[in-house]
Amino acid sequence: MKTIGYLRILGFLILALVLIELTVETESGWAIEEYPVIWWILGVVLVIAVAIEISIAALENMVFKSLNSEAQQHYTRLKIENSDKQFIGLKKFYKKMLNQKPLEKEEEILLDHNYDGIKELDNDLPAWWLYGFYVSIVFAFVYMAYYHIFDGENQTEEYLAAVAEAEEEIEAYKAANPDLIDASSVELLTDAADLEAGETIYMASCMACHRADGGGAIGPNLTDDHWILGGGISNVFQTVSEGGRDGKGMVAWKSELNAQEIAQVSSYVLSLQGTNPPDAKAPEGDIWEADSE
Repeated sequence: MKTIGYLRILGFLILALVLIELTVETESGWAIEEYPVIWWILGVVLVIAVAIEISIAALENMVFKSLNSEAQQHYTRLKIENSDKQFIGLKKFYKKMLNQKPLEKEEEILLDHNYDGIKELDNDLPAWWLYGFYVSIVFAFVYMAYYHIFDGENQTEEYLAAVAEAEEEIEAYKAANPDLIDASSVELLTDAADLEAGETIYMASCMACHRADGGGAIGPNLTDDHWILGGGISNVFQTVSEGGRDGKGMVAWKSELNAQEIAQVSSYVLSLQGTNPPDAKAPEGDIWEADSE
């Protein structure tokens, strides 16, 4: 196969990939990453494209052999002429970018320097180098104007904006997937809406054992610094989710409440600390400090 054949195969593969990406729906990212089977499809497309090119080449060879010698010479001459014309625009552009003197004209740029028989040519800089230099000058002025005259967003501001956007996405993801929260990833909720939701759950499910004010009845006092199974959002979440001590602790609530609801009621329980309700139950367990979790 010739160069044009390889280019056709490459173009065929690119077209197939673009069509797949445009037609296959994905949750995020590239379809080729989410569905590895696409690699097999592209492999089949590659085999088909190669087979087509081989068939065309074989057919062309058969036609050539069927011609008489004069027609074969004429055909060969036409192919050479067409080959010379292929990519003629790219070839001219490439030569222009080099800005190179042809060998037969090198005498025009030969300098009067001779170092042990080595002569020096006064070649101009390649056009691609000059254009790149000019672009860098324009970029420098644009950069200076954007950042130093018009107060464009600097790297620190871009970073903070990216962090804020990421935090919003994380919160949105957590809100859309509340059951992904567990004791190792739960965070203390301080938003009024979350605490209000936690209070509603507490009054419906926890008040009977811990009293409405958290002072404790059958269950322990939730307003002091003593905890039987550890304080802090992670321990309280774990206790509410999995239940208390075997045989004498409260039941596990993970079958009744989802992870988000457990996080809300756990955060509300922690908000009761230090409220000191009247006739509160005596402390039970050990004093828990934040750095002991």
